[in-house]
Amino acid sequence: MRSRNIKKQIWLSYEEDRMLKHKADKTGMNEATLIRNLVLGFEPKEKPDDRFYDVMKQMYSIGNNLNQIARKANSLNFIDASFYKNEAKKIEELVLEIKNSFLLP
Repeated sequence: MRSRNIKKQIWLSYEEDRMLKHKADKTGMNEATLIRNLVLGFEPKEKPDDRFYDVMKQMYSIGNNLNQIARKANSLNFIDASFYKNEAKKIEELVLEIKNSFLLP
């Protein structure tokens, strides 16, 4: 059974239609989902560009490496200092890249 069983039809000008399509594309939603979110009081944000997903992939990779270091340290009571320093440097560089790309004008 459908959870949404009330159909609404609206009339838009060409400009309103263009704006709705543009906003739906920017958020990665279809027009109906965007309208439902707006009705519920949720203001969707723009979908991040590919740089964001590249940075997230790098962060997952570094996190995985740090997890491997922790497992090795726990099992051997030994820390590979050079590998750890290398991963820590990657994190610092990535944080700087995130600040420059997403936070600074």
